[in-house]
Amino acid sequence: MRSSAAWLVCVVALSSSVAAQEASYVNPLPAEPPCYRVRYEASSQPGELVYPVSFTVWIPPSVKTLRGVIVHQHGCGEGSCKSGQTGAFDLHWQALAKKHDCALLGPSYEQPEKANCQLWCDPRNGSDVAFQKSLADLGAKSGHPELATVPWAIWGHSGGGHWAGGMALLHPDRVAAAWLRSGVPPLTAVEGKPTPYAITEAACRVPLMCNLGTKEGVTDKEGRFAGVWPGVEVYFKAMRAKGALLGLSVDPLSSHDCGNQRYLAIPWFDACLAARLPARPGEPLKPMSNDDGWLAPHGVGESQIVAPLPASKFTGDVLTSVWLPSEAVATAWTQYTKDSLVTDTTPPPATTNLKVDNNVLTWMAEADLESGLAGFMIERDGQVLANVPEQPRNPFGRPLFQNLSYSDTPTQPLAQMTFTDTTATPGKTHQYRVIAINTVGLKSN
Repeated sequence: MRSSAAWLVCVVALSSSVAAQEASYVNPLPAEPPCYRVRYEASSQPGELVYPVSFTVWIPPSVKTLRGVIVHQHGCGEGSCKSGQTGAFDLHWQALAKKHDCALLGPSYEQPEKANCQLWCDPRNGSDVAFQKSLADLGAKSGHPELATVPWAIWGHSGGGHWAGGMALLHPDRVAAAWLRSGVPPLTAVEGKPTPYAITEAACRVPLMCNLGTKEGVTDKEGRFAGVWPGVEVYFKAMRAKGALLGLSVDPLSSHDCGNQRYLAIPWFDACLAARLPARPGEPLKPMSNDDGWLAPHGVGESQIVAPLPASKFTGDVLTSVWLPSEAVATAWTQYTKDSLVTDTTPPPATTNLKVDNNVLTWMAEADLESGLAGFMIERDGQVLANVPEQPRNPFGRPLFQNLSYSDTPTQPLAQMTFTDTTATPGKTHQYRVIAINTVGLKSN
């Protein structure tokens, strides 16, 4: 029996013949409503995108008019680019998008493994134009033409951090907030590197967060990714010196993988979107300022993190401090930078639409906004029968129902909300219950 959860997640069906083409960029995940996809071929024209690219968007089925789009931008290299194919299917990021009446967009640039990443991660090389074209085309396909003009909230990893930061500098009036994981755009001239961006007053009003792993040059200064922190530090100092609304968070456990960063990133975006999205479509983004937030010394390399204070009570150097948008985010930031274990006291939403057909159970569920979805407990006749999955996986952080790739997207094949009861008593009617469990172990009602 096929689950009727199409309203919540994009319908998924793997084709074995397509899945076998491991070396290609063919996406085996069909984009059926509420998901839509467009793909553009590479261009040989000067200034245009030299790689093919596909964009998959998820539209919350209940939304009448979109207020924004959340962009989950992968990093460089073939593996990271392919990970972008599942970005729009992520239940946790969908929960954030749904709360704010936003679409969730997952690009996938088809960059060959050893090709030049700058040819897409620098938005001035044609990816900006392709991205905006995709919004117009996807808006037309989905019946949401406003997708072409709504604000953007951009998350980016590695080269995607360059892209996210670059888009904030190029289009500050469109970017509601941007999260830069393990990558930043260039602000100073370096021979052989991309042309530096200019820092404008408008760009300094965009909430930004630089996020990296401690093994990216903070504690490990010799490893493969040791150059990340020096680059981030230059960017952070230059932007904060201009008064930019910029935070800095170091994952104390990870390297270039994304670790547990989503448990800070999603609450951070939640606060920024709540503060900035206009009440009515077409109106400008609402402003924020240093005075609206909480501040803390950046503390990178220090043995102890100093807790943030309201901006009105902070007595340190504002222009070298970490800016955070709210008290709740400040609390989460303090926890995250200590051990990455951001706490949560709220249970996940209850599962819905449980159906049983020939001992096959299917159901629907939304992820917990704060803590995501680790899995489900199946009860039969009031007794625990099984867990789905039997052992949640995630090599980079908290175990998740959908597992997690290096680039913070679900792994393929996507996990399905289904369970077959192979020990049911023939001829007996059993009573079943499916309980959602978030990543801190809390259970739904």
